[in-house]
Amino acid sequence: MTQQFYVSPEQLMKDRADFARKGIARGRSVVVLTCRDGIALVAENPSPSLHKLGEIYDRIGFAAVGKYNEFESLRQAGVRYADVRGYSYSREDVSARGLASVYAQSLGSVFTTEGKPFEVELAVAEVGTEPYADHLYRLTFDGSIADESNFVVMGGQAEVVREALARTWNQDTGFPEAVRTAVAALSATRSPAGPAAGEAGPNGNGSAPSGYGGGEAVPAEPDRLGAGLLEVAFLDRSPLSSRGTVRAFRRINTVELDRLLAGPEGD
Repeated sequence: MTQQFYVSPEQLMKDRADFARKGIARGRSVVVLTCRDGIALVAENPSPSLHKLGEIYDRIGFAAVGKYNEFESLRQAGVRYADVRGYSYSREDVSARGLASVYAQSLGSVFTTEGKPFEVELAVAEVGTEPYADHLYRLTFDGSIADESNFVVMGGQAEVVREALARTWNQDTGFPEAVRTAVAALSATRSPAGPAAGEAGPNGNGSAPSGYGGGEAVPAEPDRLGAGLLEVAFLDRSPLSSRGTVRAFRRINTVELDRLLAGPEGD
């Protein structure tokens, strides 16, 4: 006689949630943050073609972590929703809030009714004419939706990135500085490259030996992510005046990003 085990609905939901969280935790982090010039979207992503950042509509962008095929299907569904709504009503009727609500319903339905939940986290960003008019929404695998302020961090080791970003984020910075701030926060999860320059002790290992001037070990800086390991996009606050188009989304190529990360002289 086959023994049957009863699994309560609460335990089933917990198991599904744990499964989704483990999948998301394996993903590289993504940062979406507001700044003076618009909204910067920065992802640790070495792939040149499997994008984690994308455009949904005129002033709306999308970012995701998790399983690519799952969040890409959601991005495409969002584009179709926005196109149909904009055509049926008006372009002004397409909003990040409406899109986030549709995503929340889809994710919640999959989580409760399907055999496997989506292993994804999403961010939907809408740039306004002023920083206070920006909208950032974060959606989790179970359909939960949060209206975020200032920035959104998703993916593996999100807490480490969030803490680093909270110390350095400034809404008054321009886009280049915002990207450098985001990259520094993403790099906080990486192993130190070695002793800080000029800080090595006489034994050459970055710390003074016991009794040598009473010095302590100098913490090394994390290994900074380079342009080849990043995907960066931008929602321009004034695309009509700066680029002659109503479409705010712009992808930053590797050459431009490398110059931008070089510092203020590369702005």
